[in-house]
Amino acid sequence: MRIVYFGSSEFGIPCLEALVKSGKQVVHLFTQPAHPAGRGRLPRPTPVAVWAKQHRWNCTETHNINVPEMIEHMALLKADLLVVIAFGQKIGNTVLHLFRTGAINVHASLLPEYRGAAPINQAIIDGKSETGISIITIAERMDAGDILAQAKCSIEPDDTAETLHNKLACLSPPTLLETVDRIAAGTATYTPQDESRVSIARKLKKSDGFIDFSEPAQVLANKIRGLWPWPGVHADFVSGQTGKCHPVIFARGQVVSNDDNPGTYGKVDENLNILCGKDRLKILELKPAGKNRMTFEAFVRGRGVRPGDLFLPVKPG
Repeated sequence: MRIVYFGSSEFGIPCLEALVKSGKQVVHLFTQPAHPAGRGRLPRPTPVAVWAKQHRWNCTETHNINVPEMIEHMALLKADLLVVIAFGQKIGNTVLHLFRTGAINVHASLLPEYRGAAPINQAIIDGKSETGISIITIAERMDAGDILAQAKCSIEPDDTAETLHNKLACLSPPTLLETVDRIAAGTATYTPQDESRVSIARKLKKSDGFIDFSEPAQVLANKIRGLWPWPGVHADFVSGQTGKCHPVIFARGQVVSNDDNPGTYGKVDENLNILCGKDRLKILELKPAGKNRMTFEAFVRGRGVRPGDLFLPVKPG
């Protein structure tokens, strides 16, 4: 079976490597073009493009997979199956019809839960204890194709979007290989999604990291985990002693139960926890602006944090 791979992000690299190492006939890769990144805004190739260069694999970068020259290119490949993982472009029907056994996608949720761009983040933000990956056919509507296979993964209390991303990326390859083998053998089972159970994980914006300390500490702790490393939960630390403001991004936090009326939301209590709408938030790690990620103890020493100091929410705009 001749396979074409569409992908751009790091998430799909374990699957790509598994396809190649298993002896599957991966005939070509397609990925997004290099995009400006970092402080210098220099063009940075996608992880798939980097992998292809390192392994001397045929790879085409394209702004639009649906243009006639790309369709002609793919038609000449005479491939049987299209595998798509975090490609980042809408794939038209003309492209999909080029593949004899269809097109499949690896999605980072247990569909129909969390269709959309940020399923890993949203599962953590919602306080879920379990998620997984789904292998589906590609349909006209986003992530609405038939399910061929799923694999589950627990979400641990200290998982962030970053660590869960890596766990799901490593979980995917065995299930993908089994699915490809079943498609080749003609034994794959295609199960329609239950539309009554659909939920959406929309694309994240920077403003999603602008939080309100009047929310319960558990809500904030979940957001800190689910939004790390991007966009991150932002706050301004204001020292009562110096009056200076220091922007920070919270990296890890936990809930400290407390039944007292919190008073001023965002205020630092006698144990250096933050008063919230319910319970209190203990910060474990954070990243000051322009600095590396550090423990809260190190931040306390460096900034002289005291009871009565404030963490203020950052306002959009």
